Amino acid sequence: MRVTVKLFAVARDAAGQDHVLVELPDAATTVADLRERLRDAFPALAPLLPHLLFAVDREYAFDQTPLKPESEIACIPPVSGG
Repeated sequence: MRVTVKLFAVARDAAGQDHVLVELPDAATTVADLRERLRDAFPALAPLLPHLLFAVDREYAFDQTPLKPESEIACIPPVSGG
């Protein structure tokens, strides 16, 4: 299954692009699987992955959240404010 992941802020900077295409094995169907594949395919993202949130279809997602090929996926880095 191929999914598109939109990247923002430091994740975008680390990957050097605002979205990435990720090929997931058929058995890989969760955000946790995506997180693992991103680590392997985009090593520059590896240090950020433990701190990134994901949204699937405009809803915050957990590692066990299922993915579908048509899912809209966003990778959201931590934010700070004052």
